[in-house]
Amino acid sequence: MEKILVIGALGQIGSELTMAFNEKYGNENVIVADIAEDKNNIYAGNVFEKIDVTDSASIEAAIKRHRIDTIINLAAILSATGEKNPDLAWKINIDGLLNVIRLGIKYKLDRVMVPSSIAVFGPQSVLYNTPQETVLVPNTMYGVTKVVGELLGDYYFKKSGLDFRGIRYPGVISNKTMPGGGTTDYAVEIFYAAVKHKKYTCFLSPESCLPMIYMPDCIRATLMLLEADRSKLRHCGNYNVGAMSFTPEILADEIRKHIPEFTIDYRPDFRREIARYWPASVDDSSARAEWGWKPEWDIEHTVADMLRAIREKNL
Repeated sequence: MEKILVIGALGQIGSELTMAFNEKYGNENVIVADIAEDKNNIYAGNVFEKIDVTDSASIEAAIKRHRIDTIINLAAILSATGEKNPDLAWKINIDGLLNVIRLGIKYKLDRVMVPSSIAVFGPQSVLYNTPQETVLVPNTMYGVTKVVGELLGDYYFKKSGLDFRGIRYPGVISNKTMPGGGTTDYAVEIFYAAVKHKKYTCFLSPESCLPMIYMPDCIRATLMLLEADRSKLRHCGNYNVGAMSFTPEILADEIRKHIPEFTIDYRPDFRREIARYWPASVDDSSARAEWGWKPEWDIEHTVADMLRAIREKNL
């Protein structure tokens, strides 16, 4: 990898992953792109391209202009937002993905990485220790697009030799960038509410157990898979990655160890039904065996670090 294009660089994962790329590969080798403007100038040291992933010509122009050999496509409409606008979710998540895949093949890129999600699972999937290979019948348009994305990546790897890679991200917890329309967003919102108001109203039910990952582990896993030896990889865009699993009530209990007066109440909305059929935990033995994955952050250390970081913001 010599020149990396990150599409969706202003999003929750993109904003932190790009900084990790800068540190590892050098700003001059990381081209950042998003449909939005970099109004806060967070990428002052990078070349910034305004790219709409559904506009193939804008992606192609960036590939040629900067001699890109690797694309990380993070542009996506997430689960809750996708249920409100399924047509848009398909357009961004599938039409945009196909643009990246076709250009990856045309320009013989070294690799293309596109995240998948635990949203690929559904009512017919095993809920505990969900295996790498299982029935995928999701209950959201976001999940449908991620299943299709995994299948497209596998198809073009076999048909055209495109080195396509991806992780089924669990809920991602970050103290730097707020999430953008996902079912696991509560696991970020709750920390800000705890610090600022000492209370939180959760849109999931207290027993909704979901797999989560802290951003430092999410970034590390992404870098590990991106750099892994292709000959050792048996899968393409669908690696299960586990770190920790908890319910809102368990998370609230952990927060109360630091903020004893914190209270949580519940007002479940449509996202409860989405979460109901997502895994409580995943079997990530393939990621561990094929590219050495092992999480470093558990709930105890994640909660302590999240609260510390948010307090330092002086909200």
